[in-house]
Amino acid sequence: MTDSPFVIRVENVTQRFRVVHERPDSVRELFAKLFRKKVKYHDFEAVKNASLSVRRGEVVGLIGLNGSGKSTLLKVIAGVYRPSEGRVMVTGSIAPLIELGAGMHPELTGRENIMLNGLLMGFSKQEMKEREERIIEFADLGDFIEAPIRQYSSGMYMRLAFAVATEVDPDILVMDEVLAVGDIEFQTKCFDRLRSFRESGKTILIVTHSMTQVAEICSRAVFMQRGRILADGLPDEVVDTYYRSASAGVHEPILVEAPSVHS
Repeated sequence: MTDSPFVIRVENVTQRFRVVHERPDSVRELFAKLFRKKVKYHDFEAVKNASLSVRRGEVVGLIGLNGSGKSTLLKVIAGVYRPSEGRVMVTGSIAPLIELGAGMHPELTGRENIMLNGLLMGFSKQEMKEREERIIEFADLGDFIEAPIRQYSSGMYMRLAFAVATEVDPDILVMDEVLAVGDIEFQTKCFDRLRSFRESGKTILIVTHSMTQVAEICSRAVFMQRGRILADGLPDEVVDTYYRSASAGVHEPILVEAPSVHS
């Protein structure tokens, strides 16, 4: 275990995707065009030369307009994507809550998916059995816990996924707008648990459009636009930078950045 205070290091990361300009009518046609090298495409950089270091115990909110690259950066950190350039180093266990239903099998029941998710995270069957009832109690799905999750609403997905991810006690929790689909009562439960995580020294990364969440939960905020990190620092100052940039239609790094809280 390293003595470094940083549990996440993102160094000069670029995430590039290939965008095809034409849509073949079949897989056969696609492969034929690929071999003939006639497919028209261009490379799109969703994240551009981003660097970010996160200390153990920080709660960091990633903010920005849709398409700014914040969700892509979160997926790079979580290991969903391998960066096109640069590198990412993560110390400790990580529980990603990135897409509703990710890691869940639609034909299995909620109870069965609890076990499946735990096994995928490296826990033994016995360890998940010990956590199962606490997860079920927190998710509060009633009889639906015995139903296939293909019958679940988006809110029910979120309840189960959040309950599993936080009960397995990860060192790092990453979340992408998953609380947006929950009702007020369950959101309150989630925020109480996130505060408990924060107080116990866990590291949390949240992608959100709610500036209220950033102000209430986060110790730090990162503002992204068009794949670049424009500001990084104290939440109220970064949120102010975000509002000023959005209202002015700024699409390039601005001169006044919020002071960084990390070295």
